[in-house]
Amino acid sequence: MEKSTITGIILGIVAIIGGMLLKHAPLAQLINPAAYVIILIGTAASLFMAFPMSELKKFPALIRILFKKQELVSREELIRLFMEWATITRREGLLALESRVDDIEDPFLRNGMRMIIDGQDQDFVRDVLLEEIHATEQRHKAGAQIFSQAGMYAPALGVLGAVIGLIAALSDMTDMAQLAYSIAAAFIATMLGIFTGYVLWHPISNKLRRLSQRETELRLMMVEGLLSIQSGVSTIAINQKLSVFLTPQERQALHEREEREREARGVEQTA
Repeated sequence: MEKSTITGIILGIVAIIGGMLLKHAPLAQLINPAAYVIILIGTAASLFMAFPMSELKKFPALIRILFKKQELVSREELIRLFMEWATITRREGLLALESRVDDIEDPFLRNGMRMIIDGQDQDFVRDVLLEEIHATEQRHKAGAQIFSQAGMYAPALGVLGAVIGLIAALSDMTDMAQLAYSIAAAFIATMLGIFTGYVLWHPISNKLRRLSQRETELRLMMVEGLLSIQSGVSTIAINQKLSVFLTPQERQALHEREEREREARGVEQTA
């Protein structure tokens, strides 16, 4: 479960309700079916006009991504894995890794490993893997754009809802108390449009882009690791090359972990 998504939704709702209570605005005004119809169905209509059905079909899957924690191998663990493979390759040859291919869970990494074991040219391996990364980025970009566009349409539809509400309110000015109530209700659509646009749709689009960026960075790291193994570089060289993908704190933590492991091996050998 992705806790930040749940937290964001709860805080957004608390902000609206808390703000209305502090301003002494009646919460009953939020029960406005017309406003929800205009904003939600209007936004959906705009998306159907803006995107082909083949892309909109992915909407449920995109929502699931938001609430499901992204499961990616850690970059530190990936470095350790490539160092292990490099040791095996330098000692026994590249074909010695063939027995480990089926144990690789990540499809991208497994495909790249199979190509280098099969003896494909290094430029070919790089081109194939980078093209796959680019294609994945484009798919993710299209998904994020759905929510980005929804964030643009919703506030404008909120204005439309307010106009419709004002037309209805001003059509009967005999009861001034009812008129004031109707005018206040008319702006509920504007509030919903702004809320869904800037608290839901735009942030969702940004989160999808961030998740895509994290996956892309990890895959670029995999490409560099695979090509380094294919070139037969040393474990130290792989460590130095892939460490550029880590933050300074992660590099320090990895270095301290390696130091502890070396000390532990030294104690075992002494014993």
